[in-house]
Amino acid sequence: MQGVAVALGGPGLVIIGFLDSSFLSFPMINDLLVIGMVTRHKSLLLYYAFMATAGSVLGCLALYYVARKGGEAFILKRFKAGHVEHGRRLLQKYGLLVVIVPALLPPPAPFKIFVLLAGVAAIPVWQFAGAVFIARFIRYGGEGLLAVYYGDAAGDFLKAHAREAGLWLAGTVLVLGVAWLAWRRRKARS
Repeated sequence: MQGVAVALGGPGLVIIGFLDSSFLSFPMINDLLVIGMVTRHKSLLLYYAFMATAGSVLGCLALYYVARKGGEAFILKRFKAGHVEHGRRLLQKYGLLVVIVPALLPPPAPFKIFVLLAGVAAIPVWQFAGAVFIARFIRYGGEGLLAVYYGDAAGDFLKAHAREAGLWLAGTVLVLGVAWLAWRRRKARS
């Protein structure tokens, strides 16, 4: 799959992103492909980040619609009831932040359960797609920037420190998001 994706360039990133974000899992493959492609063609950073993001958004939308049609019973067949309930509470409390934060994190962070829950909760599709797009573009664009500055060593760094870097980024987004939600609630009260 990697060889085909590299040969196809940007469209290969769309295909891998779609498959990874929908029904199959290719942990970190698109991340490493973006780094490899940007290392070879630095001027195409935004293009490769966009193509990887587009594939991921399309794959997430496929899952979103399956969950929207299949409902809660569909999710309960694939995940433990306790995990589903915990995810639902997080989604009710924090809204789209529950989709954005795991979309930023590298594997093995749980992400698909939140995509499915967003479908069951019938979050407006444009909000859902926008949240996934923003998070994944930040992720792939950031990896592309690492590739511009560090070349192939960025892939080695990602493999060794993806969890820490992802947690710092997600933590920052979470803190900013919770602060924004608190500000909105405070503003609504006054």
